[in-house]
Amino acid sequence: MDHHKGHVPVMLQEVVELLLPEGRRAVSVVDCTVGLGGHAEALLRASRGEGCLTGMDADAGNLRLAKRRLEPFGQRVRLFEANFANIRDVLDEVGIEAVDAILADLGLASNQLDDPEKGFSFSVDGPLDMRIDRRTRPDAGDLVNALSEGELADLIFEYGQERYSRQIARAIVRARSTKAIGSTKALAEIVRRAIPRSAGGARRGLNSATKTFQALRIAVNDELGALDKLLEALPDVLNVAGRACVISFHSLEDRRVKRAFSDWSATGRARVITKKPLRACLAEQTANRRSRSAKLRCVERIE
Repeated sequence: MDHHKGHVPVMLQEVVELLLPEGRRAVSVVDCTVGLGGHAEALLRASRGEGCLTGMDADAGNLRLAKRRLEPFGQRVRLFEANFANIRDVLDEVGIEAVDAILADLGLASNQLDDPEKGFSFSVDGPLDMRIDRRTRPDAGDLVNALSEGELADLIFEYGQERYSRQIARAIVRARSTKAIGSTKALAEIVRRAIPRSAGGARRGLNSATKTFQALRIAVNDELGALDKLLEALPDVLNVAGRACVISFHSLEDRRVKRAFSDWSATGRARVITKKPLRACLAEQTANRRSRSAKLRCVERIE
């Protein structure tokens, strides 16, 4: 069974053209979030047998699927169960000081979003988990049932940019006082009831639980902390003329990427390739709704 068939890599053509532009050879490539291997496969094909790829992912299950997909490339591929925050450690393990191309697609794979057991979605019932790396703690249930009302409100506001964070936190604490909140459906219903009905039209079709679930996922996986560590490491793991692409899916990520690339450029060690972030074309957005929020930025290291 081809488990990757339901997942469509976002902005695939743009990624290949930016990382492997005409006339440029990329001998060594890193895919920081190899996922189901879609971007990795395209980059390996585009390098025409010349390049090797180091892939990493914190999701052990998806890493196994990617390994199966990328088997035809043989020894050109090395995969590691690791968070991209540890990119320096992974490259040290394979004996590589710096590489020619780096991709970090910060979105979740479709199978992660659609799997009820992972707890990312409120459209199907599942445990409140949300961990990409199942070896870590806490999970989303731990946070929802243990944080104080103030801590919950701050988390939902900071990471979810949810204006009703205090009402939601109050409702969560009230609900868990009688019974621990253990499922995605239960939490989504609590959030829905906490948000004033008058806010419905203003949210333009956005599910009332979206921002709260985003906030919990970011906190559980320390996504912004990991991104900061990756961005800090990039200048030292890219060869001169090497390029890095980052695909972000919400403003908290994109602002960090924009600022890091700008700061790096200001030192004279980099050139920003994308003055404004690239967006998926209309045809892609129509075919793959998850591409609608994607923003792609690219930077190139210079002398």
